[in-house]
Formats: sequence, C-alpha cells, structure tokens
Amino acid sequence: MRPRIGIPLWKAPPGERFLHYERSVCRAGGEPVRLGRDAGLRGVHGLLITGGVDVDPSLYGERPHPATQSPNRQRDEHELSLLQEALRLGLPVLGICRGHQLLNVALGGKLLQHIEDGSHQAGEDGSSAWHPLRLLPGSLLRELYGREEVWANSRHHQAVTPDRLAPGLRALALSPDGLVEAVQVEGHPWAVGVQWHPERPEMWGEGPQPEGPIAAAAPLFATLIAACRRPR
Repeated sequence: MRPRIGIPLWKAPPGERFLHYERSVCRAGGEPVRLGRDAGLRGVHGLLITGGVDVDPSLYGERPHPATQSPNRQRDEHELSLLQEALRLGLPVLGICRGHQLLNVALGGKLLQHIEDGSHQAGEDGSSAWHPLRLLPGSLLRELYGREEVWANSRHHQAVTPDRLAPGLRALALSPDGLVEAVQVEGHPWAVGVQWHPERPEMWGEGPQPEGPIAAAAPLFATLIAACRRPR
C-alpha cells in the first residue's frame, strides 16, 4: 500500500517549493494528496504541514513583532483544523518549519517571533544556513539517526523555545543556541514537528552539504510512511 499523505496547498513564499514535499513523499513510498482550502482528511492516511508564511501571533495571544510577516489567517485556520482532526483521529503528522511552529501553537504554545541575529535564515542567494542539532537522549530522532549530533539546514526567522513549548509536546532536538528544533506529541502514535527542511534536495544528498553527518531526509520520511501503514 502507498499511504496517501494529505498536504494543504497554499501559495508558497519565495524559496519554498511545494514540489519538494510531494517528491519526498513519493520517494519514501507514499502518495501525496493536495488538500485545497476547503478539504478535510477523508481518504488520507497521514498529514504533512509545510513551511510558509508566519503564523498569526494573535493565535497565541501576542501582538506582531515588526519583523513578523503579514499572516494568512485563512491558511492558519484551515491547517489548525486539519491538525486538530489528525490528532483526534490518531493519524500520523509531520510538521515542517512553519508546520513545526503551528503544531506548537495548536497545542497551546507560543513562538519567538524573530531571531535577532539572523543566524537561522537563508542567505540572500537563497542558499540554506546550516547548524548542528543535539538529538536528545531517548528521543525518536536519536534512535532514528543513531547519533547524538547531526547537521540540518535552516531557513527560518521564528522559533519554538523551551519556555514557549506547548504542554503535551516533547522536545527531541536543540540547536546550539537553545532553540527547540524538533518535537513529538506525547500520547499520539506518531506526530512530529521539525524546524529544518528535510524535503529540500540538500537533505536528500543533492547539492552542497556540511562535512558532518546530516539529518538525512530518507529516514524521517520513511518513518512517517511506516507509521501510516500501521493499523490504528
């Protein structure tokens, strides 16, 4: 069976490529399903929330920082409803970048609205920044990669921090400056958020990479697809 992975389809900002997400799902043995703005989860086996525009700060009780992008409230509401439905049904979920942040907001957390030093943002030429991740002991990611440290690409200016982490989320990985780079929903069969972009070609071994071991895309997407194949 090729599990059907629902991916909400919204206009992507510069640097985002929706086809990278679809390609990654296909490479791992799944079938991507584009979910329009009124679509639900009928007929899909898992949910993938992609990167994109900043989440509306009013959803976590804050006024926007000057650097926060103008939100797409319709997208926020649609993806939040899909997330809540997937979590209620026990469907596997993978949130990437904005999706990672939205998962935190959905469960009652907040976001650091701007990383002042810009160290996690893509370069002016569109290339990703890179930094190591510390995979926390006993975490799903430590088991998946078999290492304490891997490198990941970075293309964001907002973040989840330990003090803003939602109740019911477990931190799986931290950046050197203490940002929460991956989370897992406690008590759910498989719901994970990652701040980096595993769907991009460099994480599949295509293009420039750091010298150290990377958080390769294949194991993460394969684990998502395997979770979708398990009976609920």
